[in-house]
Amino acid sequence: MLFRWFLYPIGKLVLGILFTLFGPTVVRGRKNVPRKGGLLVLANHTSDADPPLMGLATPRPVYFMAKHELFGIPVLGALMRWYRAFPIRRGTADRAALRRAIELLQNGQCVVMFPEGECSETGRLLRILPGAALVIRQSGAPVICCGIRNNRRLLPYGKLIPRPAFAVIRVEFGLPRTFERSATEQEISGWIESELRRLSHQEQVI
Repeated sequence: MLFRWFLYPIGKLVLGILFTLFGPTVVRGRKNVPRKGGLLVLANHTSDADPPLMGLATPRPVYFMAKHELFGIPVLGALMRWYRAFPIRRGTADRAALRRAIELLQNGQCVVMFPEGECSETGRLLRILPGAALVIRQSGAPVICCGIRNNRRLLPYGKLIPRPAFAVIRVEFGLPRTFERSATEQEISGWIESELRRLSHQEQVI
């Protein structure tokens, strides 16, 4: 309750000020985001500024999956836990993290994942990892994709200090969709890739 009524609004206010100063943000499709019930939000990942951006853009409180290395950083790790992030070990089938996401979704929470599993050095969409499809099938929750553009201008790959983006940062939500438990990984991952390319305005690379 304290988080919902005090900490979360303050956090969003601070983020709103920071993004206004460093990179004005335009969000499209907020009306597509269900305000109640379990919801999985999947976004492309081009900058370490993407998680706070998604917290700002999503019109309801969210939980985050974040790489476990960040939780060992003093202050940052505590702040991430405070704002409902939970760790996932990249490069492995981290079943504990996936179970946590499924439980949250089944309990009516909103969870943000970056299904590429890592930040893209070039900004191009990487391969969609199978974890997202597993969470979608096991939870039965609706899923919505979100495209992010120009955030890497604010915090480029490998950098720690943000800089003025000199561009409008754009976030666009698609329409929510549900999948049957019998849906294949290929079907789900194919839809995710198509949506993320469309929403982030990336052409298919052949």
